[in-house]
Amino acid sequence: MGALLAIAAVIVLMAIGVPVVFSFAAMTYILSIFYDVDISSLMTTGFWSVNSIILIALPLFIMTGYLMQAGGMAAKLVQFVEAIVGRSKTGMGSSMVVACGVFGAISGTASAAVASIGTIMIGPMERHGYDRSYTSALLGISSLLGLLIPPSITMILFAVVTRQSVAACFLATIGPGILLIITLCMINWLKMRGTEPERDMPTVSERLHDVAQTGWKAIPALVLPVIILGGIYGGVFTPTEAAAIAVIYSIPVGLFIYKGLDFKKLVKCFIDAATTTGVIMVILVFSFVSSRIFTLERVPQELTEVLLDVFHDPLLILLVVNAFLILLGMIMDDISVVAIVSPLLLPVMQNIGVDPIQFAAIVGTSVVIGCNSPPMAPILFMTCRIGNVGMSQVIRPALGFMFMAAIPVMLVTTYWPPLSLFLPQYFGY
Repeated sequence: MGALLAIAAVIVLMAIGVPVVFSFAAMTYILSIFYDVDISSLMTTGFWSVNSIILIALPLFIMTGYLMQAGGMAAKLVQFVEAIVGRSKTGMGSSMVVACGVFGAISGTASAAVASIGTIMIGPMERHGYDRSYTSALLGISSLLGLLIPPSITMILFAVVTRQSVAACFLATIGPGILLIITLCMINWLKMRGTEPERDMPTVSERLHDVAQTGWKAIPALVLPVIILGGIYGGVFTPTEAAAIAVIYSIPVGLFIYKGLDFKKLVKCFIDAATTTGVIMVILVFSFVSSRIFTLERVPQELTEVLLDVFHDPLLILLVVNAFLILLGMIMDDISVVAIVSPLLLPVMQNIGVDPIQFAAIVGTSVVIGCNSPPMAPILFMTCRIGNVGMSQVIRPALGFMFMAAIPVMLVTTYWPPLSLFLPQYFGY
């Protein structure tokens, strides 16, 4: 009862506009009162929990996203992807989807992808005949590939709060991420085919020349995901070390190669990354304290017993968990959902035979849907601002992408474990 009251308090406070950090503090305070726990003794638990070398990767990957956006790396990636996929009407939509996936393989955040890819592509896509509301909806769902394609800030948080391997959680969401890319490209092709205006198509030699030219310019940007992922899974360095290398690499590339970065922009990137990181870390402190209270009061065990008593079928429990995660994602941001729900529901998942690494992928795919669903829909609101369109215009196409792409991918991830477990098992996790 106390856990439900505390979570309800967070939801209400966030709904009326209370900052996320203070909402989490209120949740912890309510739990301490309800269960008669000395909150001062537990704050040291929260401090030592965030005093982790793994969490150093958070500000560094966040910083990488800002540096890519400011330094011009994102623009070169988009141009290269466009040259490969094609600059036809159907190709432009697929280019946006693939570009968001590639961007996600470097930055690990959705907001950076929205700002970078949206600014570059919304205008050209409109000139190719795309409606701005459709483009904004496609950008919203595609940008969330940053939560699935590693490195992912969301998966780092999941690994920390559930005590799982960061590398294994990264691998778990690659399969769902690739499936979402394929599904979105197919849906865009089906919607846009037959609407292509007649124009002279480039010859094969012209196409190859374009790919070679843009590819040469994009090499410094393309090297980064190879360094990050190759280094992590090749055993060269840890995710935290990979994040540090990504920052060190991004600064000279932005300053001297692409020349989109200057001292003023660099300082702003540091400030923005520090601000974002500060909020996340305070949220994590209160999350760890709340999780400790949940553990002491056996809340996860009680929740498991209730779910097993009400829903006897494990498949039905999985569906209920999916719906719960989506509903929370509709009114809370992805960081809040992961911090609160992951440690609470993990014992339930393990009790019905779900691997913790698969649960990471389930959480990731569910958050993708929640972040694009009103009333909160933080990513969708951001795409509306970038696309200069009203939310009412974007809702319909956004719901279409959710029902035709995001929800099917979530269900496949939930009910077909090999999609998320094949790569972790292959690499020995």
